[in-house]
Amino acid sequence: METSIQVKAIVKILRKRLLLILSIIVMAMALAAYLSYYVITPVYQAETQILINQKNTDQQLYTGGYSIETDLQLINTYNVIIKSPAILSKVIKELKLELSPEQLAEKITVSNENKSQVVSIKVLDEKSARAVEIANTIIDVFKEDIQKLMNVDNINVLSVATLADDSQPVKPKKILNISISGLLGLLLGTGIAFSLEFFDSTIKTEQEIEELLNLPILGFVSSIKGGRGSISTRRGRRVT
Repeated sequence: METSIQVKAIVKILRKRLLLILSIIVMAMALAAYLSYYVITPVYQAETQILINQKNTDQQLYTGGYSIETDLQLINTYNVIIKSPAILSKVIKELKLELSPEQLAEKITVSNENKSQVVSIKVLDEKSARAVEIANTIIDVFKEDIQKLMNVDNINVLSVATLADDSQPVKPKKILNISISGLLGLLLGTGIAFSLEFFDSTIKTEQEIEELLNLPILGFVSSIKGGRGSISTRRGRRVT
């Protein structure tokens, strides 16, 4: 019974402050939509893939023979080399980018999924065409320099980055941002509603008096009307 009473009290508060809660939700979603569509700079992604496949005879002799495990061990080294200043400096020079190697490295993600021999290179940039150029140039520079750095020729390009006519930004995620803002607005609005109810000690209705004092209402006085010094009163019926 006590739990049922508590639930009813919560529902009552929510219904009482429903307009406030809805207003906060709408404002939060509107703010997120404005920021996502008009303030936050869109970011595009370009991706290219390479296959690490041991082919060099000298390297085979060094490692004691070809094995997939050998290539997987080399992948971690390649991941570091791809984002190294030695590679990125040449990319910056070739594309005439106004970036430092460190700044360019922040735009690049190198990964191989499920310990495969396929390495994915993803580049984020505010311009889709520039993201494509950076991704493809990294592969060209890396493929050429890795032969000199490690005396191997085991890089095959599986896919190059291409510029689509209808390129869509990967950031910001507009719908997701708006949805999350709506949820946060709901939580904020609910919190404010309960806070207002908790700190509000005024009594506004006869029902609240009954609930507070646990006594029936015997009568009430209507609003006092001015005019020739007269006061109009009205007696209510006894509640049993």
